[in-house]
Amino acid sequence: MPLIVQKFGGTSVGDLDRIANVARRVAARKDQGNDVVVVVSAMSGETDRLISLATKITPLPSERELDVLISTGEQVTIALLAITLESMGYKAKSYCGWQLPLVTDSAFGSARVTEIGQDLVMKDLAEGRIVIVAGFQGMDESRNVTTLGRGGSDTSAVAVAAALKADLCEIHTDVDGVYTTDPNITSKARKLHKIAYEEILEMASQGAKVLHTRSVELAMRYRVPLIVLSSFNDNSGTLVTEESSDMEKESVRAVTCNMKEAKITLSGVEDKPGVASKIFSSLADANVVVDMIIQNSSADGKTDITFTIPEADLAKTLDICRGIRETLEARDLSGSADIAKVSIIGLGMRSHSGVAAKMFATLANEGINIEMISTSEIKISCVVRKKYAELAVRALHDAFELDRTS
Repeated sequence: MPLIVQKFGGTSVGDLDRIANVARRVAARKDQGNDVVVVVSAMSGETDRLISLATKITPLPSERELDVLISTGEQVTIALLAITLESMGYKAKSYCGWQLPLVTDSAFGSARVTEIGQDLVMKDLAEGRIVIVAGFQGMDESRNVTTLGRGGSDTSAVAVAAALKADLCEIHTDVDGVYTTDPNITSKARKLHKIAYEEILEMASQGAKVLHTRSVELAMRYRVPLIVLSSFNDNSGTLVTEESSDMEKESVRAVTCNMKEAKITLSGVEDKPGVASKIFSSLADANVVVDMIIQNSSADGKTDITFTIPEADLAKTLDICRGIRETLEARDLSGSADIAKVSIIGLGMRSHSGVAAKMFATLANEGINIEMISTSEIKISCVVRKKYAELAVRALHDAFELDRTS
């Protein structure tokens, strides 16, 4: 029988009524003659509630113990979904990540999947059960509970689909597909019926909230068939697939905005080999992901290094950089979360000239100053002040006429 992996996020399982809705959707797939594996998140808001409990005790709780704590949210959901399905007359069985096992490295809070056990799942499927797996969590080789970071249930689902060689991985969320930009920012946002792995990967990494970045990386690497659907209606979704020639007709396919960015500047650093290595090796050791980097040298042999990081890592990064500042005898250190990153994305950028010029001119016409710029073959990103971010998105969406159907 065809094997389908379905993933349901926190809003999809936010209460018992929504869990019952998920159960009906799962049962429908089973009734169609499919083997079904379901990956679920914790109920909406539960992870934040658990983190809040820990931080009321101490601002910086142990990362290991925090993973033990926040992994319990998914355990509640898988059990409730299994109970619901069984009450409907279906055979179902739930598993925590460590029971499969879903093996990860030991980077607590942002662990990466290294291996997934298949025997238990395949045995249950052969016996006609619907298998329910806790997303977001696993265990390392020392049997410590680990979590995969925010959005990690997407990663769990794609990893499970890849390991089981599933015929399809459905990502059910609170939107019915991938849009040209956030519909909450502009009503002109248009749903894309098909998008390339490369495009959705750039969108995810630049702030689009539909899919988790690492889930897209896995899907692209293992060519997992992926579709993004709504949990709350039967609208057609967005197919994530291989690049095709028609995708390059448009120079830009989407505009994204990431409001959860922060900027760090180390000023007056010696302009010599090894300085950048010292800074970014220390951050890598602390599992801080650095995005954009700018280095400006001056005539006095000094340099300023500015880089962006996730806003959630601002306090930790500043703490690390204070030590680095003393070691490097830097003149100044500053950090700010008052920024946003706005990006335009599209495979067509490879063959359409003038895209960057049009983006910069559009922002200039709105009086929006660009603080940092980063480019790739199919993406251009600009850091702007947070208060201008939504204006920038609307202006760029209009400038590139993304509301037009192709």
